[in-house]
Amino acid sequence: MNLGAFSVSLNVKDIKASKHFYETLGFSVFAGDMDKKYLIMKNGNALIGLFEGMFENNILTFNPGWDENANTLDTFDDARTIQKHLKSSGILIKSEADETTTGPANFLVLDPDGNAILIDQHV
Repeated sequence: MNLGAFSVSLNVKDIKASKHFYETLGFSVFAGDMDKKYLIMKNGNALIGLFEGMFENNILTFNPGWDENANTLDTFDDARTIQKHLKSSGILIKSEADETTTGPANFLVLDPDGNAILIDQHV
C-alpha cells in the first residue's frame, strides 16, 4: 500500500513564530497562506504543515496521489481503497471518506496511542 507524500501537521500557537523557527532549521515555505494561518514548509523531502487554530492536536498526514513536491503520481492507491483495506482489517475509521465518489477525499484514523492519521487525497 502506497500512502503518498508524508508530512506532520502541527497545531501551532503563533504561526509567525513557528515559521521563523522552522526557517532557522532550514525549512522554506512551500505552500499555504499566512493570512489564513496555515503554511506548508519543506526541507529536502521533509514536509511540515503549520496550522494555527485549525485543530487541537498534531496530525500525521499522508497524501495519496502526490509526491513530496505535490506532483501528481501516475499510479497510486486511492484513499477509498486504503480506507476499505483498513476497515476490512478491523481498524476503526474516525471520519470516513464517501466510498461512492472519485477524486479528492479524506479520512481519519487513530493509532493505538490516539495519534491522528489523516489520509488526505487532493487528486
